[in-house]
Amino acid sequence: MERVVILGRGGSGKSTLAAVLGTVTGLPVIELDQHFWGPGLEATAPEKWSRVQGELARANRWIMDGDLGPYDVLDVRLRRADTVVLLDFPFWRCAWRAMRRSRERADFWLWVWSWRRRSRPLLLEAVAAHAADAKLHVLRSPRATARFVTYVTAHQGPDQA
Repeated sequence: MERVVILGRGGSGKSTLAAVLGTVTGLPVIELDQHFWGPGLEATAPEKWSRVQGELARANRWIMDGDLGPYDVLDVRLRRADTVVLLDFPFWRCAWRAMRRSRERADFWLWVWSWRRRSRPLLLEAVAAHAADAKLHVLRSPRATARFVTYVTAHQGPDQA
């Protein structure tokens, strides 16, 4: 596990999982939101976003956390990934976490609401098309996520990364 992409609905815990995996594996964590959103939550143009991701993905080791919904260009980072983690938590759990975290715009809530029906199938298609050789982990609960972290900890600690 050298290049990890973490995807999932808003509020699913992508950043939290990335931080934990970064500590366990020693891999540098790249929060894509910090590179994508401009002032006033202005989205980066797709062409520029592809270039930015290409630069970030050029490194040999990383964890990229982020699912930018309809704004995203997935193929760039997926082509370099050897591991993909998809957090597929229920709407209610993600909505609760997102409400506790911060105020969000209406387009965020529309994306969170429709994620399983609209975004999830597109993500799985993109993984199949651009990261077919990567190991895919679909985690549907905090318990499954904890088991995954335990597995990674046991099989790839900082000295084994």
